[in-house]
Amino acid sequence: MHFEIDKIERNIKKNYIFTFFSNLNLTGTIWIIFLSYKGMNLTQIGLLEGIFHLTSFFMEVPTGIIADFFGRKTSRIFGRFISIISNIIFINSNNFYFFTISMIFNALSYNLESGAGQALLYDSLINISKEEEFLKISGKIEFITQIGMLFGYLLGGYFADKSFELAYNIAIIIGIINFLYSFSFEEPKIKYNYNSKNFANFINQNKDSFKELIKDKKLFFIVLFSELLTMFCTTVFFYLQNDLYYKGFNTTKIGLIFSISGVISAFFSIYTQKIKNVLTEKGIFLIFPIIISISLISMGISKIPYIFFILISISESIIFVTYSDYINKKISSDKRATILSMCSMIFSIYMIIIFPLFGKIGDIYGLQKSFLSLGLILLIPIFINIIINIKK
Repeated sequence: MHFEIDKIERNIKKNYIFTFFSNLNLTGTIWIIFLSYKGMNLTQIGLLEGIFHLTSFFMEVPTGIIADFFGRKTSRIFGRFISIISNIIFINSNNFYFFTISMIFNALSYNLESGAGQALLYDSLINISKEEEFLKISGKIEFITQIGMLFGYLLGGYFADKSFELAYNIAIIIGIINFLYSFSFEEPKIKYNYNSKNFANFINQNKDSFKELIKDKKLFFIVLFSELLTMFCTTVFFYLQNDLYYKGFNTTKIGLIFSISGVISAFFSIYTQKIKNVLTEKGIFLIFPIIISISLISMGISKIPYIFFILISISESIIFVTYSDYINKKISSDKRATILSMCSMIFSIYMIIIFPLFGKIGDIYGLQKSFLSLGLILLIPIFINIIINIKK
C-alpha cells in the first residue's frame, strides 16, 4: 500500500516534467505565420481555428468520459500520439483541406489531455491526502508552463527564420519524447458509481456530470465567465503574431516578445496564492478581467500593442490558477475529467463564434480595430460579473 502511494506521489513531479515538454511548443508563435506563408488569408485562418474548436465542441465530453472510464493516463498517452500525427500532417500540407485534417487531429489531442491532465493531478493529490496543496502546485505548473512556452517561442522563432520545416521537425521529435514519457505515470485510484463501462453508463456519466456542473449557480457562472476570458486572451495571442509579422517583425523577434511575456507571467503565477490572500478569490475575479479589457482597448489604439499583451498574459495566468483551484474543489473525482472537458467545450463554443469573426474584422478593418472591438465587447460580461458579485 505504501509503495502504491509513493508511485502516485511521483505523479506530481513527473507532471512538472511532462508540462514543460508539452509547452515546449516550437510552433506556438509560427503556425499562423506559416499558414499565411502557405497562402491562407485571415478569414481562412479564422475558419481553421473554428474547425479546431468545432471538433473540440463535439469531442470534449466524449474524451472526458474516456478519461473517467478508461483512465487519465490512457487518455494522456493517446493525446500525445495524436498530437504527433497532427504536426506531421500540418507541415506537409499545402491547401485548406489538408490543414483542416491537421486541425481536427490537433483538436482531438487537445481534448484527450484537457480534462485528463488536470484530473490526473488532482486525483493523485486526493490519493495521498494533499489536495489542499493544489493551488500552490497549480502556481508551479503555470510557472513551468510559461517557462516551457518561453523556450518554445525562442527556439521556434529562431528555427522558423531558417526553415518552417526545421521548426516543425524538431517539434515532432519533442512530441515523441513526451509521448514516451507519458507511459511513466501511475493511474490514481478512483471510486466509481458504475460497475460496468457500457454505453448506457457513458450516457449516464454525461448527464450526471452536467447536472453536477449546473446545480451550483456560482460555479456555473464562474465557468462561463472564466472560459470567456480565456477565449479573448487566446484570440489575441494568436492574431497578435500576424499583426507583428505584418509590421515587419521577424519570427525571432516575435518569439522574443512572447518569451518576455511568458517570463513575467510565470513570475506572477508563482505568487498567485499570496495575491489571493491579499485580494481574495472574489477580488481576483473582479479586478483582473477589467485589466484584460482595458489592455485590449489599449492594444487597439497603441503603436506598441505587445506591452499591453504582457498585462493580458499576467492577468490570465492569475485568473487561470485561481479558477482551476476553485472548480476542482467543487467537483467530484468520478466526474472530474468529464466536467473539466465540459468547461473546455464551453471555451470551444466561444472560439467557434468569435475567432473567425475576429479574423473577418481583421481582413476588412485591420487587426488593431479587432483588438479594440474585443476590448469593448468584453466590457459587457465584465459589467454583469461586477453586478453579480455586488449582489452576492
